[in-house]
Amino acid sequence: MRIDRPHDQERPLAQTAAHERLARYRAVRRATEALIRSLTPEDMGAQSMPDASPTKWHLAHTTWFFETFMLTPGLPGYRVFDPRFGYLFNSYYEAEGPRQPRPARGLITRPSIADVLAYRAHVDAAMERLLTAAGEGPLELLDLGLAHEEQHQELILMDILHLFAQSPLSPAFAPPRPPLASVPTPPLAYVEFAGGLVQMGHDSGPGAPFAFDNEGPRHRVWLEPFRLADRLVTNGEWLRFMADGGYERPEFWLSDGWAMARAEGWRAPFYWRESPDGWRVMGLTGLRPLDPAQPVSHVSYYEADAYAAWAGARLPTEAEWEHAASSVPIEGNFAGSGRLCAQPAPAGEGLRQMFGDLWEWTRSAYLPYPGFRPAAGAVGEYNGKFMSGQFVLRGGCCATPAGHVRRTYRNFFYPQQRWMFSGVRLAMDGAGEGDAPSEFEADVKAGLARPRKSIPPKHFYDAEGSRLFEAITELPEYYPTRTEVALLRRSADEIARLIPDGAALVEFGSGASTKTRILLDAAPQVAVYAPIDISASALDAAAASIRADYPGLRVAPLRDDFTSALRLPAEAEGAPVVGFFPGSTIGNFTRDEARAFLEAAHRLLGPGAAFIVGIDLVKDEASLVAAYDDAQGVTAAFNRNLLTRINRELGGDFDLSAFEHRAVWNARESRIEMHLVSARPQSVRVAGETYRFDAGETIHTENSHKFTVDGFAALAGQAGWRLEQAWQSGEPAFALVLLRG
Repeated sequence: MRIDRPHDQERPLAQTAAHERLARYRAVRRATEALIRSLTPEDMGAQSMPDASPTKWHLAHTTWFFETFMLTPGLPGYRVFDPRFGYLFNSYYEAEGPRQPRPARGLITRPSIADVLAYRAHVDAAMERLLTAAGEGPLELLDLGLAHEEQHQELILMDILHLFAQSPLSPAFAPPRPPLASVPTPPLAYVEFAGGLVQMGHDSGPGAPFAFDNEGPRHRVWLEPFRLADRLVTNGEWLRFMADGGYERPEFWLSDGWAMARAEGWRAPFYWRESPDGWRVMGLTGLRPLDPAQPVSHVSYYEADAYAAWAGARLPTEAEWEHAASSVPIEGNFAGSGRLCAQPAPAGEGLRQMFGDLWEWTRSAYLPYPGFRPAAGAVGEYNGKFMSGQFVLRGGCCATPAGHVRRTYRNFFYPQQRWMFSGVRLAMDGAGEGDAPSEFEADVKAGLARPRKSIPPKHFYDAEGSRLFEAITELPEYYPTRTEVALLRRSADEIARLIPDGAALVEFGSGASTKTRILLDAAPQVAVYAPIDISASALDAAAASIRADYPGLRVAPLRDDFTSALRLPAEAEGAPVVGFFPGSTIGNFTRDEARAFLEAAHRLLGPGAAFIVGIDLVKDEASLVAAYDDAQGVTAAFNRNLLTRINRELGGDFDLSAFEHRAVWNARESRIEMHLVSARPQSVRVAGETYRFDAGETIHTENSHKFTVDGFAALAGQAGWRLEQAWQSGEPAFALVLLRG
C-alpha cells in the first residue's frame, strides 16, 4: 500500500497555483496586445499632449515593470533585454533612476514597435519560467503588476482617443457595435441612505484579495443622511445646462474652475463637436451624432461641480459613494463589452450604472486614509506621492477591464483634466432643509396655494392616468378620437404625398399610437419615428409596439416634456422633419400657452418643417359636456387619479370620495373645463403643507379649447407657422391642419 508523504500532496497544489498564475499573466498580456490590432506603427508612436503617452511607450513600460520588479530580483540568471530601456520606459519611480521626461515620450522613435514587441516576448518568456517555479521569486508583486498593466490598457484607449480626436479625419479605433434596444431615459430619481457610522476602505487582513495600497486601511466614517441619483447625468440633460448658459454663468462655478473654463474656452464637454447638423461626439468608434440618452462623458471636476450647482444638487463624497455601492453587484458596461462608450441607463429601479460606463467624480480630495503608510522602496511610490491636488473618481468605465475595479477602488485626476472617461452622478443631502422639490411637487403646491386652485394637466399621466386616458378614447361619448381617426384614414394618402422621403415623424405625446400607424402605413418613406412623452410607461409601450410592427423603421423615443424639449433625438438629425400632434391636445393649453408651445415646436422642428395638428372644432354644448363626463365614470376616475398620485408621491391625504368630477362648457373662453369639486369644507395635507377647501371650491385640472380653422390659423401665425392645408370632418366636427415653418 502506497502512503503519500505531505510534500507529495503539496506538489499538485503548487502546480495548480503555478498554472493559475501563468494563465492570469497570459490573459492580461494578451488583452493588451489585442488593443493594438487596428493601430498602425504611426498611431503607436505619436504623443498628442504631455498628459498622454504613445501606445508604444505603454507597451514597453508595462513590460519594464515586470522586468524591473519581478525578473531582475526574482529569476536567477535573468538577462536584461536592453539596459537603456530603464531610462526610456521608467514612468515616475525616483528610486529607479533618471528617465525620459513625460512630455517628450513621443520623441522616442527608437526602439521601433517591432523592437518593443520583441522586448515583450523576451520578458514574457522569462515570466513563464518564474511563474512555473512555484514558490520562488517575489510573486507578491504579480497582482500589482497585472493590475498595473490593466490600468495601462485603459490609458491606451484614453490616449488613442485623444490622439485620434486631433486628426481632421476623425478616425475610428473600432467599428461601432449595433445599438442596444432603445430604452427611454427614465426621469432622474434619488435613492435615500440613512447614513450613520459606517466602514469604508479595503480590509487587508489574512486571505484578503488584492487591492492597491491607497484603498486602505479600512476605517470608520460618519455619514449624514444623503440621497444619491439612481443613474448618470445624460447628454440631453447637459444640453439643458448649456442652453441655460451653464458655461457662461460664473455663479455655478468654483473660482479656479471659472478661470480655467475662461482660459481654455470651454463651452461643451471635451469631445463634443458642433456641426451644421447639431452636436457630434468624438469617441473610439469615430465621430458620431450625439445621443441624448447616453451619459455625458469626458467632463472635468470643475464642469461636474458646476452642473451639480446648476441642478440644485452636489457631487457625492467618496464615502457616500462607497457606502451606496456596498450592496450593488460589480457588473456593468466594461471594456469587454466591446462598445467602448457609455450606454444609456438600463430600465429598472434603484442604483444603476454604479460600475462601468464612466468613472464618477466625487467631491472628495485624493488624500491618505487614517493609518495609511506607503510600502518601502520603489513600489511605495505607486500611489502615495500623488495625494495632493487631485479628486477621487469611483466605479470604473467602458474602457476599464472587467474585474479590475472594486467597491473600494480609488481613481484620481486633477480637477481640470478631461480626457479620461469621466461622468457625473448627483447627490443631495438627506430630506430636510435645502431639498429641491420635484416639478410635480412644485406645481401642485403652487397650484393649491392660488385663490383659484389649479394643477397643470400634464401631471395626469402617470401609468394609471395613461391607461385611463386610453380607455376614455374608446368611450361612445368621446367623439374626438374616432372622428379624428376616420378623418385621418380618409385624408392619409393626401397627407402622405406631402411627407418627403427619409422624413423623421416626430409625435408630440404618445398614447397607443393608433393614429401614427395610419400615417406610417400611408407613408412608408418615413425613416424615423420619434415620439416625445413625459410618461415613461406610455412611451415604452408605444415605442415597443411600433418597433415590433415596423421592423424597418428606426424608433427613437425621447422621454421629455414635449412642451419644452430642446433637441430632437440624434436619429432625427439631418432628416426632413414632420411634426404630428393629434388629439386636439393643443386645446389643453391656454391661448398664451398654446402660442408658446407652437413657438417651441417651431424651434424644435426647424425651418421648413411640416406640422400636422389635430384640432377639435366648436360644436353644441351637449356633445361637448358628454365627451368629458361619460356615463361609465371613466373620465371621473381619470380626474380623481390625480389626487391618488398626489397622495402616493407627495404624502397627501386627499379623501377621493370628498371630491366630485365636473365638466362645464365655458362659452366665453370657448373651452370645456374639468374640475374636482370639494363636497364639503375640509383641510388637506400635501408635502407638509395644509390647504383649506370650502364646500363647492374646485381644483381646475384641465381645459380643452375648441377652435375654428381660421382662428387656429391666426394663432399659429403668431408663432411663425402658416396654414398650408386643412381637412375637416362632418359633425361632430374635427379638423386636421398642416402648418409649414
